[in-house]
Amino acid sequence: MTEGQSGARALSVAIVGAGPAGIYAADALMKSEAAADPGVSIDLFERVPAPFGLIRYGVAPDHPRIKAIVKALQKVLDRPQVRFFGNVEYGTDLILDDLRRFYDAVIFATGADTDRPLDIPGNDLQGSFGAADFVSWYDGHPDVPRTWPLEAESVAVIGVGNVALDIARILAKTADELLPTEIPANVYAGLKDNKALEVHVFGRRGPAQAKFTPLELRELDHSPNIEVIVAHDDIDFDEGSTRARSDSKQVDMVANTLQGWADRDVGDRTHKLFLHFFESPTEILGAEGKVVGLRTERMKLDGTGNGKGTGKYNLWNVQAVYRAVGYLSRNIDALPYDARSGTIPNKAGRVLAEDGTPIPATYVTGWIKRGPVGLIGHTKGDASETVACLLEDMPFSGAHEPSESAVPAFLEARNIAYTTWDDWYRLDALERRLGEPAGRERIKVVDREEMLNIARAQA
Repeated sequence: MTEGQSGARALSVAIVGAGPAGIYAADALMKSEAAADPGVSIDLFERVPAPFGLIRYGVAPDHPRIKAIVKALQKVLDRPQVRFFGNVEYGTDLILDDLRRFYDAVIFATGADTDRPLDIPGNDLQGSFGAADFVSWYDGHPDVPRTWPLEAESVAVIGVGNVALDIARILAKTADELLPTEIPANVYAGLKDNKALEVHVFGRRGPAQAKFTPLELRELDHSPNIEVIVAHDDIDFDEGSTRARSDSKQVDMVANTLQGWADRDVGDRTHKLFLHFFESPTEILGAEGKVVGLRTERMKLDGTGNGKGTGKYNLWNVQAVYRAVGYLSRNIDALPYDARSGTIPNKAGRVLAEDGTPIPATYVTGWIKRGPVGLIGHTKGDASETVACLLEDMPFSGAHEPSESAVPAFLEARNIAYTTWDDWYRLDALERRLGEPAGRERIKVVDREEMLNIARAQA
């Protein structure tokens, strides 16, 4: 490790997770006073061979505006103080005790990539899917199957957040609409065979309680193949809803957009996308082990913006259900975990032991810190707060083996085929070359072994 102007060894930090949260934490460290003296040395560990986490594997392919954030993240990883170790899984390839050997402090930025459970009967039926798995499939994640069953002509999506909109939009668009994006060949082939003609999105409260962002909501109506339909009966605002609209410009914009769609005549676009409000799912119905319908209870507002049941039920003839009711972070080995919130107990990013005291030199940032809420940009504030705590806690007791060669030697001794930042550039270049003949920015490589072979071709 390098020395700063004072002669002290540079602060060495491991960041587990190379998505936006982890990279923003690295950026905050490099902009700190500690970066000037004694200096900082940062290693990011990522369980897949490629960096960028949520941007690469969680953002819908037809959102190039959001994916463009990669350009700023890449500049952070280009800095000489930062190293990238891809295809290294925490808890399997290395554990917390290993990181303690090599680093003064550890920041966990592992995000949230599993589904929050929806506790209604029928979840285990064939044709009932979690949002996280479907998103990983259409984003070409190496750890999910290459095919996806898309035989249903009528599909339900449960949830009124941006992930629900993404799923509904991907299901309702044609494969050819998505072909100009970075979708892999297997995803295009799967969507080409998609039989969905109707997509129904369900929310248990009203338009003012939807968690859509205005831009993402309006994008639904941009497709020449999607007819967005909202029922007049689903446009209702109580006193709490009116207050929410006056308090938030975004809430008011969403409500106005939905009201406008309810007021217009239904057009003749091929695929119908229904946005239903005041429908609370109570059971996924099945026959012979497969989804054949969804039962919902009709709700009404109680004056505060909350919903209450009316005792009236509706049956919806759908053959697939996608549950988009929120993401959940995984339990991290050797750290405390709050199963209810899906987060690591912490105070401003300092990880807390069961007795409430901070665990030395151990921090969290991003969704594992505060839960899967907010937009990608909000993780910048998380990172700044966490890094401020880390710097306040200096000096640390010190790593036992802080040399720059110690970590690569450790991984090589365990025969771990890790990827480096240079390896990513090789993979990136190949994906871009694959896209060039069709005028596409890139075509994403999916298979892990293929990614490793491309990335490490010149290693």
